[in-house]
Amino acid sequence: MDYLLTETQVEIRELARQIAEERIKPVAAHHDETEEFPWEVMKVIADSDLFGVYIDEKYGGFGGGVMELALCTEEFSRACGGIAVCYAASALGTYPIILFGTDAQKQKYLPDLAAGKKLAAFGLTEPNAGSDAGAIETTATKTKDGNHYILNGTKCFITNGGEAEIYTVVAITDKSKGARGASCFIVEKGTPGFTFGKKEKKMGIRASATTELIFQDCKIPKENLLGREGFGFIVAMKTFDKSRPGVAAQAVGIAQGALDIALKTAMEREQFGKPVSSFQGLQFMLADMATKIEASRALVYATARMVDSGNEKIAKESAMAKLLASDVAMEVSTDAVQICGGVGYMRDFAAEKYMRDAKITQIYEGTNQIQRDVIAKNLIKEALAGK
Repeated sequence: MDYLLTETQVEIRELARQIAEERIKPVAAHHDETEEFPWEVMKVIADSDLFGVYIDEKYGGFGGGVMELALCTEEFSRACGGIAVCYAASALGTYPIILFGTDAQKQKYLPDLAAGKKLAAFGLTEPNAGSDAGAIETTATKTKDGNHYILNGTKCFITNGGEAEIYTVVAITDKSKGARGASCFIVEKGTPGFTFGKKEKKMGIRASATTELIFQDCKIPKENLLGREGFGFIVAMKTFDKSRPGVAAQAVGIAQGALDIALKTAMEREQFGKPVSSFQGLQFMLADMATKIEASRALVYATARMVDSGNEKIAKESAMAKLLASDVAMEVSTDAVQICGGVGYMRDFAAEKYMRDAKITQIYEGTNQIQRDVIAKNLIKEALAGK
């Protein structure tokens, strides 16, 4: 479909697609098998200036927005969801700085992030705080002189953990205020008291690093506070509103990659003397897969444009895009394995990898059950307001 992309957006998409085909797809299986972080691909993306597509030109970026980020993420994910999330997760860690950072903080951190010289990561999830983000236990205590904060606690399941240089971390500064007592901080890799725990062994997106962040009397300057004390969950929720279309774009890319394999295999594989693509049952499956992918893509692009327009009320639409696209990715990748038959189940054939990679899109950055909760609550709120 023609989504009326600008000439520049088309160029960005084509460049991302070229990188995906020439540099990501040939190494996707290797990184999935070895779980090595794809630094060589990150360098290619950095050299192509795609890390800064959503960052303001003032800070060394391209000056685009969520739409440009979504286009890149989709194309990279079409080749490998695991490698793509290494790129996209850096944006997740960067958005708190974009949204709530001072000009001094932006000048200090965004140029290197835009250039791909450093990666970012976002630290919110804890062993007892997943969907219930208000249950976080990591603390940030201000020193007596008021010049520093001392962080203590553990974060888990952090994408880009151990590989990123810059971390935006949510911690409790006032336990008596519950969720309103949380704040967000910038923590640099190498800060004394900041170390990394185990690297997780995952079902999918295995090219990416997922680790614990451990803070033991980690001392950071007060200048690393984002916004002000008590803004932690506002930072997190506003960040997710911006980043969920990116997860949705990842899901669309994974679904498209799975369909590509299924279609190619169906046209080449013969049963009863003719290609299996000639059987109506499989034709209907392919038709449904393609239709659902296109519907997801349309919603993702529309939501990304809505976000970039400056509209503040985007939580419902961001949740819808993430919900639909990830459910479609799981369905389409499962059907792709089915269409490929026995070979689709084999590790040396790419179909099963897309199925494994798709699953996480229904879980991270808010499970799809949470997305439905967000959507429903916003619908009720709008109805009560008479909209």
